[in-house]
Amino acid sequence: MRMTGTEGDAEGVTFRSRVRGCLLGGAIGDALGAPIEFDSLGVIRRNHGREGLTDLVHDWRGKVGLVTDDTQMTLFTVEGLIRAGVRQREKGIGGAEVDVVRNAYLRWLDTQEHQAPPAADDLVRTGRLREQTWLYSRRAPGNACLSGLRQKLGPLAGPGMPGPVNPGSKGCGTVMRSAPFGLAASDAPGAFRLAAECAQITHGHPTGYVAAGAFAAIVFYLSRGATMSEAVRETLGLIGDLPAHEETTAAVEAAVALAAEGRPSPEALETLGGAWVAEEALAIGVYCALVSEHDIERALLLSVNHSGDSDSTGSVCGNLLGARHGEAILPRSWSSRLEGRDTVVELADDLTDLVTGSGDPRPDRYPGN
Repeated sequence: MRMTGTEGDAEGVTFRSRVRGCLLGGAIGDALGAPIEFDSLGVIRRNHGREGLTDLVHDWRGKVGLVTDDTQMTLFTVEGLIRAGVRQREKGIGGAEVDVVRNAYLRWLDTQEHQAPPAADDLVRTGRLREQTWLYSRRAPGNACLSGLRQKLGPLAGPGMPGPVNPGSKGCGTVMRSAPFGLAASDAPGAFRLAAECAQITHGHPTGYVAAGAFAAIVFYLSRGATMSEAVRETLGLIGDLPAHEETTAAVEAAVALAAEGRPSPEALETLGGAWVAEEALAIGVYCALVSEHDIERALLLSVNHSGDSDSTGSVCGNLLGARHGEAILPRSWSSRLEGRDTVVELADDLTDLVTGSGDPRPDRYPGN
């Protein structure tokens, strides 16, 4: 498999562009799918025509390009990873990434429970991202994400065992926020491990955290220059001997087989499930990215036009193809109307600077805990 460094590859795509592409692409897919998240395919076609949704549309608030909790939590994942990196660099303290990411999710929880930034009484509650008022909007967050963060996190589970929080939950909330682990990691096993551990902050079902880890590993390979088929093949090999991999492996293999048949359609996509659970969201995102790898607009529209969790599958597909091709592939007519675009780009660049050592994320912006 081809692997590249961070300076650019044979296609002229830099790592910075791939990180931007991954985060912006996920946000675009999220915004595309959000207005139709709870609609059946029949309702989507009745409201938008035989081809279904073909552009960003107004949501029930009359606004275009708004993101959901998928993008919100992804951004706080990025912030948590940067803060963990700054903590290690400034204080020489490493190994607490799960705790630091959980603290970031607690700051996200503030955005769901308050109308504006509440008073911060400690470093856990402070941070530049938390102060951005546009994030203070409840966008149909998953119940397990909310309830999990209100619980105390006990010791993490061993491989294949239920996690300490919501042990029966494998909702797609683990997958939709996990792309940043693949961008920040130094290798694929590390991406898998940290994503799987941080998934247990809110979801304890083994498939929920294995699927999150698999998604992060695919993103790792893509962001270092792999094709979709290469990234998926390497990831299946990575997880194939792990406990409790079976549901995730079966779902991804079904996506690969379906993509090989060609003739993509919403009806074909829906045979992979509704994406309300982690392995189905991953499979649908992988299927759309495989079957339309070089046409991100077509892939994203396919990923949202179905009777399931449209914003999450749009987000996963956008993360994958943005990491695969970089920022330049994203349709400008969509990215220009995206809520919070400047924030996404800023976080993407700060993460890139941290990973590559090409810049210096400021400790005052990212206090290390």
